[in-house]
Amino acid sequence: MSFDTRPETDRLFREMVQAGLDLLDPGLTVFDHELRMVAWNRSFLRLLDFPESLAVAGMPFEAFIRYNAERGEYGPGDIDAQVAERVHAARSFRAHYTERTRPNGRVLAIRGAPLPHQGFITLYTDITEQKLYRELVQRQNAELEGHVRARTNELETAYTRLTQAMAANAEITSALKRSEARLRLITDTIPAHIAYFDHRWTYQYANRGYARWFGWQPEDVVGKPIDTIIGAQVFATVKEHVSIALAGQQVTYEYSMDLRDGRTVYARSTLVPEIDANGVTLGCFVHSFDITEQRRTQAALVQAQKMEAIGQLTGGLAHDFNNMLTVVTGNLQALRQQLGERSEVGDYLDPAMQAAQRGVELIKRLLTFSRQQPLEPQPVEVNSLIRGMAQLMRRSLPQSIAITPFAHEDDLVVMADPHQLENALLNLALNARDAMPNGGELRIESSGEQLNAEDAADIEAAPGEYVQITVSDNGIGMDVGTLTRVFEPFFTTKQFGAGSGLGMSMVYGFVKQSGGGVLLRSRQARGTSVALLLPRTRQTPRDAERPQAATSREDGRGQLVLLVEDNPEVRKVARLLLTDLGYPVLEAENALEAADMIENIPDIAILLSDIVMPGGMDGAALARFARRFRPAMRIVLVSGYAKGLEDDDAEIHGFRFLPKPFTREALAQALRDTLG
Repeated sequence: MSFDTRPETDRLFREMVQAGLDLLDPGLTVFDHELRMVAWNRSFLRLLDFPESLAVAGMPFEAFIRYNAERGEYGPGDIDAQVAERVHAARSFRAHYTERTRPNGRVLAIRGAPLPHQGFITLYTDITEQKLYRELVQRQNAELEGHVRARTNELETAYTRLTQAMAANAEITSALKRSEARLRLITDTIPAHIAYFDHRWTYQYANRGYARWFGWQPEDVVGKPIDTIIGAQVFATVKEHVSIALAGQQVTYEYSMDLRDGRTVYARSTLVPEIDANGVTLGCFVHSFDITEQRRTQAALVQAQKMEAIGQLTGGLAHDFNNMLTVVTGNLQALRQQLGERSEVGDYLDPAMQAAQRGVELIKRLLTFSRQQPLEPQPVEVNSLIRGMAQLMRRSLPQSIAITPFAHEDDLVVMADPHQLENALLNLALNARDAMPNGGELRIESSGEQLNAEDAADIEAAPGEYVQITVSDNGIGMDVGTLTRVFEPFFTTKQFGAGSGLGMSMVYGFVKQSGGGVLLRSRQARGTSVALLLPRTRQTPRDAERPQAATSREDGRGQLVLLVEDNPEVRKVARLLLTDLGYPVLEAENALEAADMIENIPDIAILLSDIVMPGGMDGAALARFARRFRPAMRIVLVSGYAKGLEDDDAEIHGFRFLPKPFTREALAQALRDTLG
């Protein structure tokens, strides 16, 4: 084999190599062991403003250095000394890197590396824009820190004002006690329910009619909080009105109350705020009348409105509690990671983490009742699930209770969340156990049902095919009063501390959220039957299976995350977890501030945003904006409950949902999932 060594071929080869080098953005030079130039490109001449006359093979390195020195590139000084110093350094043929700002303001990164035979190659890169961007990020971080300090000062000022208001209210309370004797003499003779509570939601006065209305004596009411006196049921109804009144606005409302004998009574109350000369609300006067007779014909409507109000209140409380639990679990987990596996530390941390987890489960029950708990519906084979639950129940229930599962039909598949369905059946089984203290039979039956329009209306569902799961016992049954209230939250017939009163309301909320309904039948001394009707599907569990994509080896660490959270404590925990996972973080306390960052900071790779935030834009709207403005941005939405995230958002826009409270592992997994 031989190579073409003709001069024409050699010339063509050199021209082809030179053309390729000229296409490179960085400048390039190659000098041999005698410091004579062997190769270069036009980017080198352009970046350093060298004339074409120097671009000659064999041109000595010293010529370039002298040219720079003579035009003042190295600043004032002796030109020969400057040239000699740089030529001497080059003869060492050592790898080097330096950044130099040219007189025209452009910043060049110069990287040299030795080559065989004592030559070396040097790359010249213009990094002016990169340095400007780093300086921009540093300035923005400084501005963010300034915002945080300003916000801290505002909170300290607000706290000082609150402390001053509490001191002023203490003086008003003292004056009210002196006039209480005269006030009671007058109000006890009026046929109305009269009371007064202060800004701390604590009663300072109640006439005889008001106290007896709630089953107390007047002297027992003073000094007690509102929820203790009026009970959880009434308190859930009137809490919002009390907040409005304590904000300085007179409000009139009606509420109902269930008595121990099973009767429901109604009242109309007016709250009149007491405001001092400085505009501060000291408390509220309560003026209430018994309107039971006027409301008996409206009982069904009032019941529906009350359940809706409780559901909304539950969702709001769950959101706030999940924020608090996020802070608790996040800090406990961080503390555990820092302190390691020391046994004496675990004795304190483990019970705290367990208590926090119980709080999470309680919030999930509240959300299930209010139909705001995110569900993961999938085809579930009912008979198989019941058989598995029956084995679990046999270990949980006493031997005196026989468990009989029975399927009236095969291939009963529903579209539901299997874990919530298991929890519902377990709750019903535990209620049946309590209803059979001396033992009995627990039957769990399944069957297919076709509901027409009339039957579906009875359970407030759509007509169609359903699967009915019936849990029956032969226990003590329920009276009429219990039967009408069994699905109310916090209602329980168990002794104080023996139950939360959320079991049946959770079952009801889950079934309704799944598009089904509940039928309840009970007779005292004969037993109770609870039928759950869930939409039937012709899919099978195998149809729902999807091959999972292989887990990416990349986890995205080092990519810039924009964290958007209005709660500063939750934001702090999330920031610590992100930085611990290796993600640099920018923070925003509302969606509008975050949208501005998304527009102006192109390096943001991941958006991690709370859904529920104050202002004109929530987290879901911010995610949709980010997806339109930067389609490649990965998005994770976080919330204590799913309200605010439309059902089709996750599928259409590819958002990931991370429920609060979350652990470090859950956060890491959510961020990894976005790589898919």
